Order: sequence, then structure tokens, then C-alpha cells
Amino acid sequence: MPTPLADMIADIRNDLHDNDATAYRWTDAVLQRHIERALKEYSLASPIQSKNTLTTTSGSRAVSLSTLTTLIEVVKVEYPVDYYPPVYPRFSVWSTTLTLLVDEEPSATNNVYVFWYKEHSIATGSTTIPVQHEDLVAGGAAAYAALEWANYAPNRVNVGGQDVWKDYLTWGEAAMKRFQAELNKLDYRRKLRTKHLRPL
Repeated sequence: MPTPLADMIADIRNDLHDNDATAYRWTDAVLQRHIERALKEYSLASPIQSKNTLTTTSGSRAVSLSTLTTLIEVVKVEYPVDYYPPVYPRFSVWSTTLTLLVDEEPSATNNVYVFWYKEHSIATGSTTIPVQHEDLVAGGAAAYAALEWANYAPNRVNVGGQDVWKDYLTWGEAAMKRFQAELNKLDYRRKLRTKHLRPL
């Protein structure tokens, strides 16, 4: 049964006209690497909005972020929690430690709500990419693959013809330009410069 990752690899092969299973130009592993690269770029433009409950340590303003895997950015912190209106204190982040910039150190183990952006993922059994953006990520991965081949192929005997690398270069550059243009439209950081942050 097809899976999200296998489906995307098949879509990329279609874009690249690399459908001869007896003579693939790109292995599945190489295409997966390009998918991961495009997915990281997509995540930076349109990350997943997440909220986790972390805890303080008595006598410390530091809160560990080590459990927030694939963290892109902490957006805001609620502490103390469950007040109305909510209390969003200032904070700083360094490496995997968030420091609450509050007057008094926590005197006990208390909850902290952390609102953060995380990277998307795609695997054999699941993906977090919205359906409407799957083609965008696939297109970006195909562009990376084509450009890599164009840089690699000129110094090899190319069964596709002497100029096939130029075709991939031209196609890859155009596809990359489209990919970057669409990411620019999605970029949450650009949008935040023109309007106030809304609650997640």
C-alpha cells in the first residue's frame, strides 16, 4: 500500500521523468534527502503551531526545552497558567533552556505553557504536510535533485545525451524559483511584520 513518503518520491520521479526502475538516476535514499531539505525550508516558512506544558524547578527561572524536538522558535510563554486574562511574561532562550524573565523565582514545580513552532515531518506511515502543500514540497525536492544532477553530470558519461545536464539545470533553476516564491508567500515571519501576533 502506498505511503506518504513513497507517494512523494513517485511524484518527484514523475516531475523528473525518472520512471525507468531499471535505470533510476536517483535512488530513493537520495530523493528522500532532497525531500528532507525541501521540508526544512517549508517548515521555516510555514511551521506547525504547537503548545506543550513544561514545568519549572523550585528556585530556578530556567525551564528545559529538551523535550521539544524539531523546535524552530518559541513564540510565547504563559506563566503562571490558567489566569484570565492570560499572563505572558518576557523570556529568553539559549540552546535548550528557556529563562523566565520574572521578578520572583518559582518556589515550587509549576506548569508553564509553551507556545512554539516546530518542523514538519514525512515518514513511511504519516506526514504533517497539509494536503494543499504536498505538491509544493515535492516540487522543491525535485528542484534540489535536478540541480544536484546538473552539477554532477557534466563530468560523467551521460547516457541521456551530452546536454541532458543543461536541461536539468534549466528546469531545476526554474522550479527552485517557483518553490522559493511560494515559500515567500507563506512565510509567517513576513506576515508578522505587518500585523500583531494573534493567539495560537
